[in-house]
Amino acid sequence: MPADPRSDDPRDDTSRAIVAAWRAESARLVGALTRMTRDVGLAEDLAQDALVAALEQWPAAGVPDNPAAWLMTTAKRRGIDHVRRADTLRHKLAELERASEGGEEQMPDLDAQVDHIEDDVLRLIFLTCHPSLTPESRAALTLRLVGGLTTAEIARGFLASETTMGQRISRAKRTLAESHAEFELPTGEERTQRLDDVMAVVYLIFNEGYTATAGDDWMRPDLAHEAIRLARMLAALAPEEPEVLGLQALLEIQGSRIPARLDDEGAPVLLEAQDRTRWDQLLVRRGLAALQRAELLAARGTPVGRYFLQASIAAEHARASRAEDTDWRRIAVLYDVLAEAAPGPVVEVNRAVAHGRAFGPPAGLAVLDALEPEVLRDSSLVPSVRGDLLERAGRWAEAAEAFAAAVALTRNAGERVLLQRRAEENLERAAYPD
Repeated sequence: MPADPRSDDPRDDTSRAIVAAWRAESARLVGALTRMTRDVGLAEDLAQDALVAALEQWPAAGVPDNPAAWLMTTAKRRGIDHVRRADTLRHKLAELERASEGGEEQMPDLDAQVDHIEDDVLRLIFLTCHPSLTPESRAALTLRLVGGLTTAEIARGFLASETTMGQRISRAKRTLAESHAEFELPTGEERTQRLDDVMAVVYLIFNEGYTATAGDDWMRPDLAHEAIRLARMLAALAPEEPEVLGLQALLEIQGSRIPARLDDEGAPVLLEAQDRTRWDQLLVRRGLAALQRAELLAARGTPVGRYFLQASIAAEHARASRAEDTDWRRIAVLYDVLAEAAPGPVVEVNRAVAHGRAFGPPAGLAVLDALEPEVLRDSSLVPSVRGDLLERAGRWAEAAEAFAAAVALTRNAGERVLLQRRAEENLERAAYPD
């Protein structure tokens, strides 16, 4: 694999041009090459060969007028060389040669057949989220082939070694080959199911960046922003799907809070305590616009689901200029609808928060108490929310106990500091009540 061009001197214009071209075109490049070779591993190798060539040639020869076309031409020519050396793939030679006719300056695949190329990217996203792969492998492969991230970047994002992540990605590509995964867009019910899988992977990536499962950092913003980029890409490729637009809206609105989620010392700041002037207003506007487009589609009768509803909840927070202006009753109603549309323990915990804010702590605790005792037993989520509700009810000693239980369960250092502080504050209140 070539060195990551983003590690070069950022003042170097040529280096920045290579970075920009690769990030913008790598998914299209791999998608088009996969369509031609029917081998995602080979397609990625050819795309990487083109990147190596750019790193070697552009600093001396200058950035070409059409960097995307240059990369595609180079990759296709490397493909022809590969096929000529591989007797078992010789039957693909004519197809690759026809695709390359016209030279570097004439690239019908990129310039005259944009819709076809966009379909290639959509096919690639569906391929990287194939049901034969585990969710973790889907996320890694999507970031690698669609997001254009290096193995090292993905490994850092998921707190894995580069070797381990490289092996995971290699196994995923091998699994696709062994399962004879088709590089074609699924149709009917299969397409609906696969689209759900794709959105779930993008959401998984965002959540890992927004609130890290483990490690020293509470957030990994680069991972969250990459998920936002993937959601935008998916929305551009499926603009008539309100759930896809809902996912884009959800990630952009939630992502807008990232600058305010840590204080000047790097400690986590909860939603109600955040300085909302630090929220990224461009992301808020983009998210609300995406939600509005989804609402128009929903008004025509197009079904919506969990992402649309979660985006609607996020929008209520975004529209409140102060925490005390938040319409918690509206949010509680939306969570009730979400619990019907997409039931699950995490939804119920968040519904408990909403009911606690809207109707008082006892109402939130009632929702929480209705959960099965074993639900989310290894997660800090339930005891931390219970602690918050108990604190709001003035039950300081019980709140301290709940927060202490959450401290014991969290694997994230930033969250641990926050929970420990709240446990100690409630212990002090219990010992010295007003």
